[in-house]
Amino acid sequence: MTTVHHAPAPIPGLSPGDATALLDAYRPGEDRFFASPTRTLLAHGVRAEVPDDERPLPQRVAATLEAHRRAGGPAPLVVGAVPFAPTAPAPPLVVPGTVRRAPALREDPLIALPAPPPSATDWTVRAVPAPEEYAAAVAEAVRRMRAGELSKAVLARTLELTAPGPLDIPAMLQRLARRDPAGYTFAMPSGPGTTLLGASPELLVSRRGGRLVANPLAGSAPRSTDLAEDVRRAAALLDSAKDLHEHAVVVDAVREALAPYCAELDVPARPTLVRTAAMWHLSTTVTGRPTDPAVSALELACALHPTPAVCGTPVRTAREVIGKLEPFERGLYTGMVGWGDADGDGEWVVTIRCAEAETDRLRLYAGAGVVAGSSPEAETAETGAKFATFLHAVGADR
Repeated sequence: MTTVHHAPAPIPGLSPGDATALLDAYRPGEDRFFASPTRTLLAHGVRAEVPDDERPLPQRVAATLEAHRRAGGPAPLVVGAVPFAPTAPAPPLVVPGTVRRAPALREDPLIALPAPPPSATDWTVRAVPAPEEYAAAVAEAVRRMRAGELSKAVLARTLELTAPGPLDIPAMLQRLARRDPAGYTFAMPSGPGTTLLGASPELLVSRRGGRLVANPLAGSAPRSTDLAEDVRRAAALLDSAKDLHEHAVVVDAVREALAPYCAELDVPARPTLVRTAAMWHLSTTVTGRPTDPAVSALELACALHPTPAVCGTPVRTAREVIGKLEPFERGLYTGMVGWGDADGDGEWVVTIRCAEAETDRLRLYAGAGVVAGSSPEAETAETGAKFATFLHAVGADR
């Protein structure tokens, strides 16, 4: 039987190819690409860098944007990534030289066209830590939780992939974006000769005018290629006491962080499901109206970061446990990536399902939320499933 794939119906006001043209135009180094369910941005060059001084990041960004707005010219915005740890070295947020904008990738009919398959590559793969060492770290975290030291910690591991030749970063970005066009796809310089790229499912917070949206995800299950099994896994996730508890902890933390900023805050009582090509996630969409219309998306994001979905609770203890049990520095992984403008609008996404690319090497990251009822074997398997998004993009899952 022949299967016919129909392209999405055209969106009024959108010319086919508007959004995918920006995806096609991306080049590493000078470009910064960000795509969300609401827009596609391609920024080129650097007009200014946000200074690194003693002021809080939102104040520094607001002052930089206001200075450029007063100077005239195109409406300025900042774009870039913020690290997991406040003191970690990271590239500055920048005001780009130019910004090209388009509607969302998912609204462009041409996004339905498949990306070229990855070329055959003999990847060398090294796990850091090894799976058995990661499982031992999960067991140690569980021991500390049962001793009452903390209630949750998110532990991550990495895969280091080495190719026999230079990486094709634009081709990787194409495959990430076309596999999950309704998610958040990004590619940003992360240091000299390195690029942060990924396809995150999780919105930390967005602000548009008088409305904010946060979409915490916690509690996951891998997808299945068998439809009946895929549905069974989704239903089991919605009924999992362990995952529902993990999710509730995160939602409560988001509510607590946003409440001081909001005149209205709507938090649904139960989560729903969202899916990516690789995973099912428990999801809650939190909406609100800021009390102060001047509060920016970045200020709200900094109030939320890091949520228990990427760190744990209590945050200070979870950070200490992460520092002792993870044998690497997270850098930009589990930080936030996005954009903000001079009016305070913006979108900031949790930096997960990502990798850092350098010449012929990739470092992939994946983490799992560990609670007192966690199984080391199950959490190791969950991180393995989360690697699938990127392994597919580079052809290392075959």
